[in-house]
Amino acid sequence: MRTPPYLQTGDKVAIIAPAKKVAPQEISHAIAILESWGLEVVLGEHLYKSYHVFAGTDLQRTQDLQNMLDATDIKAIICARGGYGTSKIVDNLDFTKFIQNPKWIVGFSDITVLHCEVHNHHIESIHGIMPLLFPKQTTETIDSLRQTLFGGFPHITAPAHTLNRAGKATGQLIGGNLSLLANIIGTPSAIDTTGKILFIEDVSEYLYHLERMMVQLARAKKLQNIAGLIVGEFSEIRDQDNTFGKTINELIADIVQPYSYPVAYSFPIGHEQHNLSIVCGRQASLNISEQGAILE
Repeated sequence: MRTPPYLQTGDKVAIIAPAKKVAPQEISHAIAILESWGLEVVLGEHLYKSYHVFAGTDLQRTQDLQNMLDATDIKAIICARGGYGTSKIVDNLDFTKFIQNPKWIVGFSDITVLHCEVHNHHIESIHGIMPLLFPKQTTETIDSLRQTLFGGFPHITAPAHTLNRAGKATGQLIGGNLSLLANIIGTPSAIDTTGKILFIEDVSEYLYHLERMMVQLARAKKLQNIAGLIVGEFSEIRDQDNTFGKTINELIADIVQPYSYPVAYSFPIGHEQHNLSIVCGRQASLNISEQGAILE
């Protein structure tokens, strides 16, 4: 894997919206924080456009992202928000200049498809918070993004959990939103999970939907040969009137029961206030014991 150059004071970073629309007042707080880090913020030409629920048409969103992928003076591309829409444009992108001149891509949730696409080009990226969510995040969450962009990779800890499966794992970190990981199977964005540490999270899904996605990963052999599994936050999970009968962590434990690799639950990754940055593609170690779990 190739590591894009870490940021330095004075560098230009871009904000674009490859999925749902965003308003200026929703990201002004984040822009001020990025500028306080000594960065120059460049906005995509169509950033504040609106086309139904999207941040402009597919063509406009593609143009903004393509322009920033190609621009040699842009050192990081920060996605303003997730939602839905990145999958609609990813096949229209040309990564030729990006591969020649790698830069950090930052985001999570719907941006998972972009992380997977970049991973297949053997370039690291950052699964981290996006400008829309800055006002809702903990100070540590925001600082974890700053540290990661500027060259640090602080370890992440999670408390002990009754479903944890103890052990040690090493491998490249891959993953993101469970819905997207299931959705990209069979597409050019699909990733090889063999020997890697997989992390998953999701938001606003029914329990049976989540189990179906986990079954999809299992049937596609995406869970069979991983080195370890990190289960992040699953937020705003819904159930039917006829209750599903399991919690999200219980159903995940059932799906991965046939495998022997270590599994850690309740990691601070996902759609919560505490959403720490992870470098996708980075070689890392996961250590799970009775005291909890450490990713470093």
